[in-house]
Amino acid sequence: MTYLDLPALEATPVNTDPFPHVVIPKFVQAQRLSEVIADFPAVPGPGSHPPSELAIKGAFKSVMDELLGDRFRSAVERKFGIDLTGKPTMYTVRGYTRQKDGGIHTDSKTKIVTVLLYLNEAWDPDGGRLRLLRNGTDLEDYAAEIPPIEGNMLIFLRSDSSWHGHKPFAGRRRAIQLNWVTTQEVADKEQARHRFSTRVKKLTSLVTGRGA
Repeated sequence: MTYLDLPALEATPVNTDPFPHVVIPKFVQAQRLSEVIADFPAVPGPGSHPPSELAIKGAFKSVMDELLGDRFRSAVERKFGIDLTGKPTMYTVRGYTRQKDGGIHTDSKTKIVTVLLYLNEAWDPDGGRLRLLRNGTDLEDYAAEIPPIEGNMLIFLRSDSSWHGHKPFAGRRRAIQLNWVTTQEVADKEQARHRFSTRVKKLTSLVTGRGA
């Protein structure tokens, strides 16, 4: 059972404006998208949450198994002409975005490749649509805009010029971020940081009696 459209990834050329990336619309097979969204894990509020703190199961787990598998890694290697042998992966899950999120950034230097997979059924707001930017100051100077819907996927090589961000949006916005990183130490440290943050949010939710 395949959830991801790997042939579409193979067939899509790398776009270098404004930095090397590929966008695959509906990378999750359309007939399986509803299953994946139904199994999207509950998260205790905004921010990035590591899988160790979530219930990863069902169709969502199947998607993650494919993203973490050798076939997907090999496809990314061929697409960008890089060798990811021995490079660890890490991923986090986001279910909500805050008004302050989405500021212009390039991702940390310890990240090699960033994969973003969006799992929202529809998207009407102007905010929350990721833009690939030509500089680090102007959100309107963008080469591409990716609506966070229907299994759309973005993959890009991290660099000092891989600027991206989105207009403010507060509310439900389901996304997965997967990275290949430089060392296992980096992956462990980042996952521990997100794990601590998630546990704080869980405790806060229990104390206040409010969910996300």
